[in-house]
Amino acid sequence: MQKPDIMPTLPEKPETLCMAPWTHTYLSPQTERRLCCASREPSQNFEQYIDTAAGTGKYIPITLDEHWNSEHMKSVRRRMLAGETLPECEVCNDKLLNTSVYRDYFWHLFKHKYDYIQETTDSDGSTTMQPVSWDYRFSNLCNFKCRMCGDMLSSAWESEQRQHNMINWSNPKNNWMIPEVKKQIEQFQENQIEAEFSKAVEEHRVEEVYWVGGEPLMYEQHWRYMQRIINLGDGRNVYARYNTNLSRINYKGINLYRDILNNLRDWQVCASLDGTGPIGEYIRTGLNYTAWRDNFSQGVAIQTNRRQMRIDFTLTLPGMFEVGNIRDLAREFGVEVLAKVIFSFTPDIVMSPLALPRHLLDAWVDEIIVDVDGALKDILVQLKTRPTFAEQWPNEYQAAIVKGKRRILELEHIRKDTYTMADILAIRPAVLEWWNSIDS
Repeated sequence: MQKPDIMPTLPEKPETLCMAPWTHTYLSPQTERRLCCASREPSQNFEQYIDTAAGTGKYIPITLDEHWNSEHMKSVRRRMLAGETLPECEVCNDKLLNTSVYRDYFWHLFKHKYDYIQETTDSDGSTTMQPVSWDYRFSNLCNFKCRMCGDMLSSAWESEQRQHNMINWSNPKNNWMIPEVKKQIEQFQENQIEAEFSKAVEEHRVEEVYWVGGEPLMYEQHWRYMQRIINLGDGRNVYARYNTNLSRINYKGINLYRDILNNLRDWQVCASLDGTGPIGEYIRTGLNYTAWRDNFSQGVAIQTNRRQMRIDFTLTLPGMFEVGNIRDLAREFGVEVLAKVIFSFTPDIVMSPLALPRHLLDAWVDEIIVDVDGALKDILVQLKTRPTFAEQWPNEYQAAIVKGKRRILELEHIRKDTYTMADILAIRPAVLEWWNSIDS
């Protein structure tokens, strides 16, 4: 069979081209494959692996080989090389998560491979390049139940949902929790996924690895594979990036900082913290703030530049009170803050500050923005330019925030919280008045 023509040489990189489709591979805890963790694929949230068309409900996952030059991936590459703005890349296109976008990150890491892209990509979008950047989430194992998270990314959340019969089984995205399907997923993870990643490690094809979860430092695979990479002599060629709750830094005598990170080319630990003290512990159920500070300080002690240890701050509604404290904490440790606004693609996410009415949000932002800079200031500015939920979803807003508040109250009851959203919002009476006005 005749080989398709090679893509024509481009005079310069198209603005919307991302290096990820040629270098990076992502796998969710439910074994869903997408362009990256932030991409908006047409059939995401696991529905793509359930055979609904034939009505069998059968779990049909795909391997990396099947995915890498699939029709979808080839289409992505063709459209990117043609300079198109892809709807799959909405998060980067519109900076929905933060002002620093993944597209720029992948370009920074792999721009030296751009010419190689054009040499190895056929006119149909297939490529002979192999992934060297890995975001494999081996399970949803996690010891936290952060209030803006959910069961797909936290086993603690999943257990709580099952225990209290809170799972909506009519929603196809929850099919992965059906016992028979979950068993099949675990088998696929243990056999196929482990084999894919192990093969990449043994073939020295790991240049960048993103450890995220779940909680990646609870993954046995993290400690095993990173030790193997180091033992193979590849540590000095690898950049490792972490997104972790930093509740543990040791595993069977292995220390994250001493035994892993000190043996790599470079690394970055983005330690999640969305508030200090009681507010932080409310937002991130499971957080021990004192222990977090201790584990973070040990990382600061070994870093060679201030970019390696970062505070990963997701701005939530209760977290609005914590912006100044996060600023002070970053100054205390001499580190940067990676800041983003909570994901909210539906208007029922009342943990988001965008759930507030415009006049309350803007007044609050105006008060706190004067004392911050950098990423913290950027996300506050963004709040003033992005539509609130009421503006974006005027017809659905009222019913949605009622639904969202009910969810918050239900969790507070289940978790036996003695410090509640109402207690936090009482710090700002006008916001508490709005909260109390929501008919729950």
